[in-house]
Amino acid sequence: MTLVGYIAAAFALAAVLWLGVGIRRIGAVSQGDPIGNRSRTAVLMIDLQTVFWDHGPYADDAKAQAESAILNEVANAKAQGMPVIAMRQEWSIPSTKAIARLLMKGQAVAGTPGTELAAPFANLAEHILVKRVQDSFETGALEPLLADLNVGRLRLVGLDFNYCVLKTALAARQRGYDVEVITQGTLAAASTAKSEDRLRHAGVALG
Repeated sequence: MTLVGYIAAAFALAAVLWLGVGIRRIGAVSQGDPIGNRSRTAVLMIDLQTVFWDHGPYADDAKAQAESAILNEVANAKAQGMPVIAMRQEWSIPSTKAIARLLMKGQAVAGTPGTELAAPFANLAEHILVKRVQDSFETGALEPLLADLNVGRLRLVGLDFNYCVLKTALAARQRGYDVEVITQGTLAAASTAKSEDRLRHAGVALG
């Protein structure tokens, strides 16, 4: 192999490793300090964005059922004075942006159309935060908000059950939150059986 060939191979290996780090980062579950005693409950809506809701791999009947369950959940929360928080996905880390463009049709890359909340959910949340990976706690912005609101219990809705809902629920449990996933208010592109088992093992309730 020539020097140019060695250099090209080295660059290719570096690119593969860089993308591999990005893939691991996307699916990692963050660690955090135990939260202690908190009295309030919040509804957390995950990734209910135009690009996923309108153009995702979800059947219309499943979307209709999920939309009804989400709207009911939010209405009940507001009636009881519970905060409603929305998490919006934006791929903004260089490696994850590259992966999104390569493997996810470029959906939800920061600065692209469709990252706003989809029409049925646009005016429901009192607080809207941006997440960079599947775990909503990864940026460090969610935990201070929940602390300020005195939230110790989370009710999760949104998508996708096997990815962002799953990893957010696990990250919350790791910190000591009581967590319930409202299954009728979620969507998934594949079977959720393994994810459900993982959540139950972690102490997450499935409602």
